[in-house]
Amino acid sequence: MKTASIPSVRVEPEFRAEVESVLAEGESLSEFVEASVRAGVERRRVQAEFIARGLRSRADAVRAGDYVEADDVLAGLQRRLDAARARVPKSRG
Repeated sequence: MKTASIPSVRVEPEFRAEVESVLAEGESLSEFVEASVRAGVERRRVQAEFIARGLRSRADAVRAGDYVEADDVLAGLQRRLDAARARVPKSRG
């Protein structure tokens, strides 16, 4: 299979120097850029899968009648917090 190039990116000389300063022993700038692009692609793929799983889970919960609106959850938590605070004696300060 034939290889392809990733477009070059123009950066300020200071940033290029910063990138070069973190290269591993024997690592080229091209190797660093390739590894960074691969890591970015993987991170975005994992993020997209995570979001898709969350949306499927929400749809399943809605279909099953187990879905609770965020506002209802937050209101319940606020009530619990208010009740807990009411049980704690006020400190003298």
